[in-house]
Amino acid sequence: MTTEPTATPGALRTPRSQPPRPTLATSNHAPVVAKVPPPFSVRLSELFWILSLAAGAVGVVYMFIIRADQTAHIEERVRGVDATRADETVTATADIIYWSLFGALVAIVLLQILFLVSFANRRAGARWWLLGTLLLQAVVLVAMREFTSEEASADPLRLILLLQGGLAVVGLLWSLLRGALRWTARGIDVRRGPESFGAGGDL
Repeated sequence: MTTEPTATPGALRTPRSQPPRPTLATSNHAPVVAKVPPPFSVRLSELFWILSLAAGAVGVVYMFIIRADQTAHIEERVRGVDATRADETVTATADIIYWSLFGALVAIVLLQILFLVSFANRRAGARWWLLGTLLLQAVVLVAMREFTSEEASADPLRLILLLQGGLAVVGLLWSLLRGALRWTARGIDVRRGPESFGAGGDL
């Protein structure tokens, strides 16, 4: 009967008998907030909205330039309703109508800037607010056609406002594509570890 040799205390381990060292690398990284560019549909939507805002700003400036002509036209419309009114009343009414329309245009531009920033920050209800400004813009456009003269000075204003609304509608439609909706629904983009996180080329 043979006996197995016993290891003597203090004997050195050979490299083959040493246990493997634990690795420091792991695939289970902690989630980290990533700065990812928005998809193409979002960038294109923001581009059309910015062009719409630029057209709206031009319209505001142009409406202020033609103020004298349009105020005189509004005074004629007011006199046509009631010719017995005093001149001071007619002038005050015309000023109120003009500055109300002018203020509405300015308010639309400012509100659209505010809601566009909310859209860029992925606020869920930003699209509905932008849609609301489009409806308000349609009402103002109808009022503009009612109270502005049909002379050459008012024609460019109407074209500018139509262009502003058209660009805004296209921008809103781009923001409703699947890629833009998913981008808003994510809220934030995260990645795990130092590896890059792709934004994807979806629309």
